[in-house]
Amino acid sequence: MTGLRGTPERLDAFISAMPKVELHLHLEGTLEPEMLLRLAERNRVEVGFADVHALRAAYRFSDLRSFLDLYYRGTEVLVTEQDFFELTLTYLERADAMAIRHAEVFFDPQSHTRRGVPFGAVLEGVRAALDEGERRLGVTSRLIMCFLRDLGPEAAAATFAEAGPYLDVIDGIGLDSAEVGYPPALFQETFEAARANGLHAVAHAGEEGPPAYIEQALDLLKVERIDHGVRCLEDPRLVGRLARDRIPLTVCPLSNVRLGVVPSLEQHALRRMLAAGLCVTVNSDDPAYFGGYLTENFLAVRRALDLSFNDIRTLAADSYSAAFIDESRRRRLLAEFDEAASGYTLDHP
Repeated sequence: MTGLRGTPERLDAFISAMPKVELHLHLEGTLEPEMLLRLAERNRVEVGFADVHALRAAYRFSDLRSFLDLYYRGTEVLVTEQDFFELTLTYLERADAMAIRHAEVFFDPQSHTRRGVPFGAVLEGVRAALDEGERRLGVTSRLIMCFLRDLGPEAAAATFAEAGPYLDVIDGIGLDSAEVGYPPALFQETFEAARANGLHAVAHAGEEGPPAYIEQALDLLKVERIDHGVRCLEDPRLVGRLARDRIPLTVCPLSNVRLGVVPSLEQHALRRMLAAGLCVTVNSDDPAYFGGYLTENFLAVRRALDLSFNDIRTLAADSYSAAFIDESRRRRLLAEFDEAASGYTLDHP
């Protein structure tokens, strides 16, 4: 099997239908304007936008910080356990429609608890929706609690302590928010505590921050995946290490363009990362703000970089191998991918 024969449109149709895994998705980043305004009205929260059109018009970001300012304003409409349940289940229903079989989702408790929302309301709403999504839709999931790095290491440690009663329903921890000036090294103690409790560890690094942040995340935080990581290409020695050790990189193409990490999709590093033998996955990050969910990211980068069927299969297979699932599930996903491909005309050597 070397590729799909036929038009690019045929490959795009296959991409839409193929079984997918998403590994870099912020639940708060799926808050579409319609839901945001509906929850604002329900919870009597003033957001400063008259309608959906005005809110969407604000989605013009110059960098990560400008996005985060609007992102955190949006989170203020999330107040009750029911709000978090609806937000999460709405994403899972969309995921099911996109043939996402498994999703490993981030949530940011600090963006809510610092507003007085109880940790339990956040966690229990999200967890109930994830359980409902698996039961009703068949979409399995892992839940990753992220720390807002710009709030500092003490706040991260306090949040981890607050999460103590819920660690049996949290699968991993992560590190996100403003990267520059907040190196992974600051959070070493909390990550050590999380690993001692059997949690997986991931971290945002090498998006706006330098390649050295990726090395710190690997060496000090002992993470299993790097979220983003596109700046790794600036350091050939680091690229060699990532390729040799098969460290997964959860790349988010549309996000990178919207936040100015790359000037355009045509100049995105993804093709060079594949050529370097890196374990690369495609993800949507904060899709309500960046113009597309997982399928849209795959389609956009396929067109911009003229990716082949083999490229798409590599990206899909890398996402299966990088997920926190067992080996038998990985094999089943890859078999499902190949079975789906057999329904299209294949170009054999």
